[in-house]
Amino acid sequence: MPGKLIKYTIDGEGIAMVADSYQDHILLTWKNYISGKNWTPAIRQQIVESWNRCNQAGVNPYDNSIHNKLDEAALHAKLLEKQELIKIAKPFMANLYKFVQGSGFVVVLTDEQGYIMEMFGDEDTLSNPMTKNFFRGASWREEAAGTNAIGTALVIKKPIQVSGAEHYCQKHHCLTCSSAPIFDDYGRVIGILDMSGAFYMSHLHTLGMVVAAAEAIMAQLDIQRKNRELVLVNRRLTNIFNTMSDGVLMIDNRGIVNQLNPAAKKILNKEESEILGVSFDRIMNGKAVATWRMLNNKEPYADIELMVDTKKSKFHCWASGEPLTDEQGKVIGGLIILRPIKHVQNLINRFSGYHATLQFSDIIGESKEILEAIRIASLAASTSSNILLQGESGTGKEIFAQAIHNRSELRNGPFVALNCGVIPRELIGSELFGYVEGAFTGAVRGGKPGKFELASGGTLFLDEIGDMPLEQQVALLRVLQEKKVTRIGSDKVIPVNVRVICATNKNLPQEIEKGTFRQDLYYRINVISINIPPLRNRAQDIPLLFRHFLDKIGRDRGCKFYVEPQVIACLQNYAWPGNVRELQNIVERAVSLAESEVITMAHLPMELYAQQNPVYFSKESVVSPNVNEISRREQRRKIANEAERQHILLLLAKYGGNVSVVAREFGVSRNTLYRKMRLYAIEN
Repeated sequence: MPGKLIKYTIDGEGIAMVADSYQDHILLTWKNYISGKNWTPAIRQQIVESWNRCNQAGVNPYDNSIHNKLDEAALHAKLLEKQELIKIAKPFMANLYKFVQGSGFVVVLTDEQGYIMEMFGDEDTLSNPMTKNFFRGASWREEAAGTNAIGTALVIKKPIQVSGAEHYCQKHHCLTCSSAPIFDDYGRVIGILDMSGAFYMSHLHTLGMVVAAAEAIMAQLDIQRKNRELVLVNRRLTNIFNTMSDGVLMIDNRGIVNQLNPAAKKILNKEESEILGVSFDRIMNGKAVATWRMLNNKEPYADIELMVDTKKSKFHCWASGEPLTDEQGKVIGGLIILRPIKHVQNLINRFSGYHATLQFSDIIGESKEILEAIRIASLAASTSSNILLQGESGTGKEIFAQAIHNRSELRNGPFVALNCGVIPRELIGSELFGYVEGAFTGAVRGGKPGKFELASGGTLFLDEIGDMPLEQQVALLRVLQEKKVTRIGSDKVIPVNVRVICATNKNLPQEIEKGTFRQDLYYRINVISINIPPLRNRAQDIPLLFRHFLDKIGRDRGCKFYVEPQVIACLQNYAWPGNVRELQNIVERAVSLAESEVITMAHLPMELYAQQNPVYFSKESVVSPNVNEISRREQRRKIANEAERQHILLLLAKYGGNVSVVAREFGVSRNTLYRKMRLYAIEN
């Protein structure tokens, strides 16, 4: 493209000899810089910085050789990689070349590494000394070609024009180059558009034309990307539309069905030809009142039961509808979702009962042991860590598990419990991970989800984890690590988001030593450990628990029960191998045997007090409610004294006759204890 004429000559090496005063100034500056003389940087800062980079990179300013280039294989791979960019850019490059055709200028496209991928030029371009380095595969990075518009634009990521002696390498002083970077959607340079030719033909508008062409290329790339996204979205929606289990119908503003998916055809029990082009109201046998309200009043509806029974069709489903509107908000149709009633019922049956009802407030006790367990459990509830509850049978481990779930962020999700100790070892895997149809003999038709799937989005409580077979411990560990489950007989991986709480009445470290429990699984489930104390270690809670269970039964029966003092004393001196569960059973037994609203020793099981005092606690000596009051008081005193005597004997045996420790445990002074021992004829 012709511009301002500048006098020049070409020497034998093809180097421009410039007479223009500005170029003389640039050339002098360049010579001083290259020779290391003092010089004043009265040129553009971008050029100075590029010269410095080239100098530091060891670029030879007097190298007159042909540029480095890619080999054929590398160039072919590069062209394949950039074929979309090349295809889009070529029309714009051709249009740009029309303005400079016949002038010796070339229009080139490089990749983000400065290698030329495509170019437009005159037939004699390659033989022209000025443009001999413009060919496919040639490298124009600063490290290879010195300061130039292509390489410098790659570094500064901005459009730039480099003319004459502004080039770092002398062989390029005859050129003027105008380049603009091409960016992708993430702001990354993916190519450079350049127009280069004789420097005396340069014009300020050249760079503007290149920038405009680069912007047009980027706009076209954006259009192509959006078109691909639209195609992809449309394919995805079509796939979803055709594969979803719910039936989907699209209707126009007159209620005529214009699109449906295979599930809808199956639910309606009709052929596609019997549905398309037919009014939805007619298909519903005149029962589509909600659909007409949706179209006329823009009112969506949800979960309306539809039951149609005609000679040609019979179906029962739940329907939901959503109006479709245009830009002005005018209803242009609607979307109708059909769910077979069987699916809904299956979901209800599948998920019903999997919820937690107990809170920390339901845990009865004021002893420091139980309060400490509640404190740790409350803190653990706010985390997503796996929890291990350790305690004897009957201590209330599931109450703690439910309370933790209801205090956690997963409180709105399911709470699924599985007792690993009561399920046969061959069924543990199918219960935990589920199975597909035909996975084994007796498998339910259609398969069955496992507890991990049912608990997804909530909590899985694995009680008696110490009884889990070793082979299933491996599978459990994998699920806990990967958060994915595979049903038995299937290769489909199902992601699950489950918080696991385990419980055991065994000493797992001892089980690890025995080889019956995996050490790696123990460390996985024992992130937070909570020890639930046995009832014998929290004797002060026994009256509270007894009263709680008694009052609960009383409320159900509409009455209030009274308890004789010796009953509580007897309960507190019992070892409670069955813990809280055993205590609850004893309360129910006592209430069932009581002929009045008074609970006496006669209502307690024989084994509860026989070990404490065979004489006073035998059935023959238990006081009948019909004896006179004096005898009753005397009997109560004897029972209380005997209970106290048995308690002292138990403590002395427990602590090896250490009176000081027994007195402290009993809550009295040593002198008081000695006095009671003399009173009860206890020898130590």
